[in-house]
Amino acid sequence: MRLRSRAATVAGALVLTVGIGVPAQAATLVPLDKGHIDVVDVEYADGEFELHVHHEEQEYDPADVLLRVPAAAKATVPDDPAYAFLGAPGKSVWILPQAEDPELLFAGLSSEELEAGVFTGDQVTLKLCAVSGPGKVSVFTTDAVGAPGVVFNSRDGLPDATALTVGGHQHANWTFSAAGTYRFTFVATARLAADNSVVTSAPTTVTFRVLNS
Repeated sequence: MRLRSRAATVAGALVLTVGIGVPAQAATLVPLDKGHIDVVDVEYADGEFELHVHHEEQEYDPADVLLRVPAAAKATVPDDPAYAFLGAPGKSVWILPQAEDPELLFAGLSSEELEAGVFTGDQVTLKLCAVSGPGKVSVFTTDAVGAPGVVFNSRDGLPDATALTVGGHQHANWTFSAAGTYRFTFVATARLAADNSVVTSAPTTVTFRVLNS
């Protein structure tokens, strides 16, 4: 059974503003804007990685979904040097927070379906290879006192990579510096414990749409 993790908030550093906006979506894409979601759910079957989007109890091909970030997620960059990776203080930033908000996507990364002992060190590397879109993006965690730990950050260049522990599940803050459509391209890789060979997924793209009104 999948467990939802609750982590610390951004300790009040990001002040959300209220807004509503629901633009028309392409008929071929399933729009998702609330609820628990694994933006990348890493699975391994028949000698190959598979990367899916997992929303509540439903699994999707990433090419079939549109993850929406409403205007209600709009905030401002705090005047705190620890958050300089988000941009200049006072600038707008849209955030899907690490702590669950029933009006927003509760977004994370999952390796829960992977079995122990298959990969060396029981770890898989998830790489954010590229992001296209009108602004900068970052994914970061916050600890119990609100200190950030950057996972991915396009502002200082990509690719970025993070290690996922087999059987793990992690939520984070997903941020965007401007409204518009973003496409994140991910690749998973790991070394097999049995023969020391490396397995790598096909590049997988997840699409977000950030709304300004």
